[in-house]
Amino acid sequence: MEATTMKNQHTATLAGYEIPRLGMGTMALAIEGRPTNRNQAIETIHAALDAGVRYLDTAWSYYLPSKPGTGEPEDMGYGEYLVRDALNSWHGPKDEVLVATKTGWLRTLDNHGNYSWQADARPETMIANAKESARRLGVETLDLLYSHCNDPQVPYEDQMGALKQLVDEGVVRAVGISRIDNKDIEIAHTILGDRLVAVQNQFSPVHRDPDHTMEICEQLGLAFVCWSPLGGFLDPFNEHLFDRFKEVADNHGCSYQRVTLAWELAQYGNLFTIPSARNPQEIQDSFKAVTLELSDSEIDYLNDVISA
Repeated sequence: MEATTMKNQHTATLAGYEIPRLGMGTMALAIEGRPTNRNQAIETIHAALDAGVRYLDTAWSYYLPSKPGTGEPEDMGYGEYLVRDALNSWHGPKDEVLVATKTGWLRTLDNHGNYSWQADARPETMIANAKESARRLGVETLDLLYSHCNDPQVPYEDQMGALKQLVDEGVVRAVGISRIDNKDIEIAHTILGDRLVAVQNQFSPVHRDPDHTMEICEQLGLAFVCWSPLGGFLDPFNEHLFDRFKEVADNHGCSYQRVTLAWELAQYGNLFTIPSARNPQEIQDSFKAVTLELSDSEIDYLNDVISA
């Protein structure tokens, strides 16, 4: 990766909100492996908000199918309802919190008990699901809606047209795109213009942004939001990729996860990172990355992992 490193600025603007650049992904609280006690999940979101998180990221597809296929209604919407209930029961400044959700992807279960994902970004599906997301979250207008993926069965221009329609209808204020390459960014930017505010792609020492989509974001003035910033919990990865981060963490007397997140924030001033957490301690530790200052030499040392 070739990105301009910079000292960590604590906040940036996303979808009209001036917020800390470390938010919270909620997938781990809603899919397999989620806390069996729903109150624990809500307490974890409360802990994030109390620590200073002002960006919660969820999706239409954050649920567990109850039978093979895409499931039955009883668990659908679990992740969005969780965010809604956590915010409704939180006593802090709710109007400061940006809530983002995603459309165009479904959760699936096969006959052998294996969970997976299925794209469905037909315009009619995206539009219907976005409106359902607004109802689940208890809002008239979604703050930020992402296209969750590029469905290979649907022209990307049509997918972006659905997002444009949602903004024009007042269902959505701002839109983003996810799991995409540079060509997709260019198509989306052409169709959506300033309605497009963010790209959410995977980035971490495990996944190195091989298409340099972060650089395109910088050129276009878009936010780059990195999912699975600590490597992810659904797929195995090479733990040795974090060895240098653990060395730097020892020097700072903190967790290597915190160093990893601070290093990501140092890559681009309009980068937001959204680690997941399953308990308050994890997100409380992660949020401290916002104020962890790494030296230029430490950033260079860690960047060598990416360029190796």
